[in-house]
Parts: sequence; C-alpha cells; structure tokens
Amino acid sequence: MASTALTPRFGSRTLAISAGAVATGGVLLISLAPNTAALAVGVILAGSSTGIASPPLAQAIATAVREPVRDRAQTVVNAGTGLCVLVAGPVALLAASQWRLASFVFAGLCAAVTLGVAFAVPGGRPPRASGALHRAMGSPHRAVQLPRLPAGAGRLELTAALMGAASSAVWTFGRDLLVGTGGMDGLASTVAWILLGAFGMGGAAAGGLVARLGVGPSWIATMILNAAATALFAAFPGSVPIAWGAAAVFCATYIGLTGILLVWGTQVYMHSPATGVGLAFLILALGQAAGAPLVGSLSTAIGPPLAFAAAALVGVTGAFVRPGRQEM
Repeated sequence: MASTALTPRFGSRTLAISAGAVATGGVLLISLAPNTAALAVGVILAGSSTGIASPPLAQAIATAVREPVRDRAQTVVNAGTGLCVLVAGPVALLAASQWRLASFVFAGLCAAVTLGVAFAVPGGRPPRASGALHRAMGSPHRAVQLPRLPAGAGRLELTAALMGAASSAVWTFGRDLLVGTGGMDGLASTVAWILLGAFGMGGAAAGGLVARLGVGPSWIATMILNAAATALFAAFPGSVPIAWGAAAVFCATYIGLTGILLVWGTQVYMHSPATGVGLAFLILALGQAAGAPLVGSLSTAIGPPLAFAAAALVGVTGAFVRPGRQEM
C-alpha cells in the first residue's frame, strides 16, 4: 500500500531501490537472527520487499519501455519469481544445516540486485495524470472530476480476490497434502516445489499470449488450467508423477495469471500503472489471506482433497469474471 502511494510521488527508482534495501536487510537479519522473534521479523521484512517492488517496476516499464513490447516486458519481469523458487529449492535441500550461511549469501545477492536496479530503473517522477477535465462550455474555471475508480476496476479487483482465494490451497497446504494425505516423502515433495519454481518461469509467456489473444481469453484459459492443477493435487495426492506435473502446471499458470493481472491493471489504470498493479496485487494477497483459513477449516471438516476441490471451483468461478470489451 505504501509503495503504491509513494511511487508516483518519489519515482520508480527510489521505491525499487527501497525494495532491494528491505530485501537485503530482511535476509541479512535471517542469517544473523539470535532468536525466533528476530527470525520472524527478518522473514516478514524480506517477504514484504516483493510487495514494495511490484508498483515501481510496473510503473517503470509502463513509462520507459516501447509499447509493442511493454506487456511482454511486464510478464517477463514478473516471472522472475519462478527463477528464484527454482534456485532456492536445491539450496534448501543441500544447505539445510547451513541455513545461516545460505541466507548470508542470498543477502549478498539481494544487495547486488539492488545495485543493478539503481542503474537499470529510470529515475524521476512519472508524468502526473490530470485530475480534472476542463470543459469549454460554462465558466472556464469549472471542471469535472475524473472518477476515482476507472471503468473495469471492480472486475479487476474481484478476479484478483478470487484468484488469491483459489491459489491459497496449493501455496499454503500443498506440501502438507502431498506428505500427510498422499504419504509422499520429503525429497519427492521438495522436488515438486523445485519443479513448481522451474515451470513458473513459463509464466513469462503470458505477455505473448495477451498479445495474441487479448487479456480476456488469456485470463479464462490460464485460470481454468490453474484450477485443473489444484484439482489434480486433490484427486491424486499420492502419485509422484501427477503431483510433479500438477506443481509444474500450477506455478506456470499462477505466474502467468499474475502477469496477466499486471497487464490488466496497467490497462485499467493507464494514467497510474503503479496504482493498478499495487491494488491488484494487494487484493490478491488479501484473497490468499482470507482463503487459507477457509481451506484449513474445510480440510478439518471434510478432508483436504475436498477442500482443494472447493478451491478449484473458486478458480473456475474467477475464470469467468472477465474484462469488459474496452479492456480486452
């Protein structure tokens, strides 16, 4: 929320560097944490850096990248999450007993990326959108205020909430389902998460999909595939090949969906891309925060597989809350 509000005021570079600084500080605190309270603060700080980074990066691309490749650039940058999960998975397997050293190395990587951001992200404040539409008729000083929420904002935010709720099942309880219900061992379940990260990079293709099909059809197809992957987790939690395949499809489509959501947000809030992206991702996170306890309660009441099936149905519902014609 703070990043969304401050990006138009201070510019993309300042907020992007701030995100890197927060990430570096949070991960460094993890590596040096003397107790669990400090460890928790480090995790919260490091995790919050992604929320800080999204609005300024979206704003920078929207204002500095040529229009023909702008949407593709947005989704490629967004797919970096998959690369990070891919790298972190093997590190978790190989350096579990040396997690402080691993975190210290990651803090150094955060610092290096922050330095790169300082050179790569353009500085300066973005052009301010006009707050009023002056009319020639009547008094020259009279103005009609622009609506606070542009056309299509309601659909954008509803889909973000539904996507967050639907995806919370796999993100929060996916590994518990594979191990607890499916009886999968720790190695196989960890490999599923490594595959989840590797195929998440496929979400970079969302920009090309949007360019070819438009936001609406791309959203429907990708959301249904994501729901199908959630349903496969529920139906075959003990099958290693199916679990690995479902993890791969889930993350590829999830990163693709966040990329489509990002492009959609910049189209709806064309005069303030940081606002559109910030609100969409905030509501996505709120949907996940609301969905996780609901999935947990359903798992207790009717069992994890049926709870995951319910989450998949929410995803199918979200697939058909599509953009209006002017946004497609």
